[in-house]
Amino acid sequence: MRFMGRLAFSVAIMLALAPAIALQFVHRTQSHHCFATLQSHYRFTTPQSNRRFTTPQSHRRVNTQLMADLEQGDTVCVIGASGNVGKLVALRLSENYNVRGVVRDTSKARSFLGEKVELFQADLRADDATAQLAPALEGAQALVICTGTTAFPTQAWSPTGRDDVAMPVLRALFDSRFKPRKAINDLSDQGFNTPDIVDKDGTLKLLEAWASTANVERKRLILLSSVGVQRRKEMPYPILNACGVLDAKAAAETAIISDAKIGGFSYTFVRPSQLFGGPYDNNFYLGTLFQLDKDAETREVLIGRGDVTMNDDPQLGTLRSTLAEVIAQTLETGAALDTDFTVVNAKGEFPEVAVLQERLAMLK
Repeated sequence: MRFMGRLAFSVAIMLALAPAIALQFVHRTQSHHCFATLQSHYRFTTPQSNRRFTTPQSHRRVNTQLMADLEQGDTVCVIGASGNVGKLVALRLSENYNVRGVVRDTSKARSFLGEKVELFQADLRADDATAQLAPALEGAQALVICTGTTAFPTQAWSPTGRDDVAMPVLRALFDSRFKPRKAINDLSDQGFNTPDIVDKDGTLKLLEAWASTANVERKRLILLSSVGVQRRKEMPYPILNACGVLDAKAAAETAIISDAKIGGFSYTFVRPSQLFGGPYDNNFYLGTLFQLDKDAETREVLIGRGDVTMNDDPQLGTLRSTLAEVIAQTLETGAALDTDFTVVNAKGEFPEVAVLQERLAMLK
């Protein structure tokens, strides 16, 4: 078993590092096509110099009678609001809530989010993360956690989030005599954005900060998790978990459940499959970029309670725009309280809002 774990780790590392040069090529040569693809699914609401995306108007109706624990105008804090999913979630939620976005660098999010989202700068990796988070979390009735790092080493693992990590990772492997856990722990100690640092430790710091600074009733927490967390010992998930990303998310989920019992708030774990679709400006998933045209005909939304494979097809992915809308509808309708669910896209059109709400309501 230990040998298989090391083998899976080694294979995963090679697969992750080999496409680095190709990834840069794809980013450069297909950027125009990325933008054209986004245009077909989002409505521009600002001039060309300050473009911003929202979901189509027909998909944004809110049944206020269904709004449960949160009320319009409540404060929702989106953690990771500069990420590809987080920025869509923050913008969508700003239609009904007072939204605060927590980011490492406010300048990276302002052009997309405009003035509809109040931005706060904080670094969950810092020793004083609780103090940094306090202004954003004070008075926040709900949290939506959209932070995360890549399953395998990419630029997202670097301390800056932009630098190449091939040599540091290979050095850590060599120094650890190719012991996966020790290599990753060494990278964590050096300040790299490993799953332990981002998905586990970051969530623990958030829970501590929210409990100590909210000063209001904590009502709801939604965690952007992943498929495979509860099945991480079943193939093919041991490969995805080679660097511990599913273990880290599982630890975060356990901590949230425990804190929810103490704090009296409801939680929901949303489990997408491989993400695809725009925005692409800070996307480090090479496989995603090879699926640019997929979202044109793959917009049907499949939802299943728990960590499950939908339609017996593990290859189904999840559009980021779908994920943002589902998270928003989950908050607005009070659906999926104290549970988890899988959401993926399949061939077909995006469902009407009433249909999507019915699917979410069945998760109770």
